[in-house]
Amino acid sequence: MRNRREERQESRGGPTAGGDKTHYQMREKLASIGDDFWIENNRGEKVYKVDGKALRVRQTMIFEDRSGKELAKIQERMMRVKDSMEVEDPSGHQIAMVKKAMITPVRDRWTVKIKGGPDLEVQGNILDHEYTIGEGRDKVAEVSKKWFRVRDTYGVEIEPGQDDVLILAVTACIDQMAQ
Repeated sequence: MRNRREERQESRGGPTAGGDKTHYQMREKLASIGDDFWIENNRGEKVYKVDGKALRVRQTMIFEDRSGKELAKIQERMMRVKDSMEVEDPSGHQIAMVKKAMITPVRDRWTVKIKGGPDLEVQGNILDHEYTIGEGRDKVAEVSKKWFRVRDTYGVEIEPGQDDVLILAVTACIDQMAQ
């Protein structure tokens, strides 16, 4: 009988066995309008490019691989001012919606509605980039500045079997919406 973690990993298209956590280095205030930047892995290799599209009515960021192939698109929702952003696949189909759930003096809470998969919760100190992304009691990813001494930089540690691009896109949404 398979356990819940294996079912969740399979539903996200990830491997169901073993593996190490994946680490990425992100920049605070990711993409100002028209700004491009690279997401690096823990070896300093440029893995994903984020293209902040200029001259658009709504804020848009395109996630690309090293060869320029579009992997995901993040767009601000027009009807909701700064309270939700959606992540789309290259075909323009929504794969996730990131929403601010609750604000408290010390901790923020966000929800991520995953199309065809289990929803995620984001909790912690968003402004200080110290928070976790999880499904119920299971941690999916952790975001922290403590791993880097470089100013305006933070790390994203993703558990094995997760969709790295989706988790990084969710992190980018939260970074944009928290500003």
